[in-house]
Amino acid sequence: MSSLPLGKMLLMAVLLATSLPALAQRNINFELLGAARSGSEASVLALLDQGANPDSRNRLGDTSLNLAARNGKQALVKLLLQRGADVNLANLARVTPLMSAAFSGHAEVVRLLIESRADLHAIDRVQKTAIVYAAGSGHTECVRALLDAGIGVNARYANDATALMWAAAYGKDDTVGLLLERGADPAARDNRGKSALTIAVEEGHAQSADRLRAAGAKE
Repeated sequence: MSSLPLGKMLLMAVLLATSLPALAQRNINFELLGAARSGSEASVLALLDQGANPDSRNRLGDTSLNLAARNGKQALVKLLLQRGADVNLANLARVTPLMSAAFSGHAEVVRLLIESRADLHAIDRVQKTAIVYAAGSGHTECVRALLDAGIGVNARYANDATALMWAAAYGKDDTVGLLLERGADPAARDNRGKSALTIAVEEGHAQSADRLRAAGAKE
């Protein structure tokens, strides 16, 4: 016979019974993140049907939607959004699914997230936005999608830099060209007094510099 009082035994039994669903839920959520990381749409659907939380997060704060957006899994992104995933839930670095898709160059996912009312202007811990990531990475179609959604082509970001300056800084010629076509101001200067042309020259990006000179930019 147990030496524990009957009341204490009953309390332990109740606590064990109430903790089991929570433990099972955490396991389902962990499996959901793994399935999303691997891109398995069927597994994600099955786990959601079992009650997994679409906004479960891993140790870095990434949700299944953030993982799917980063990996360009358009069908999976659509499924998660349909099942209630928060389109703007950021990870611990404040990177949103839209930023993840823009940085990785997944233009169709970017468009899908925009249609689902992703925050175009969210800022992460290093003061970057989706269009800053897209411009600096040279993902021209992502930049186009973000401009089409209403982001100002001459909007200012950290240090008064524009998307054009970010594209010029990394020598992303096609993106520089698109931004100029859409009305980016080649005369704009950041808080150091540097124009996109100055930055392109300093970074050794001759083709971007030539494009900017042709648009009337000055150092």
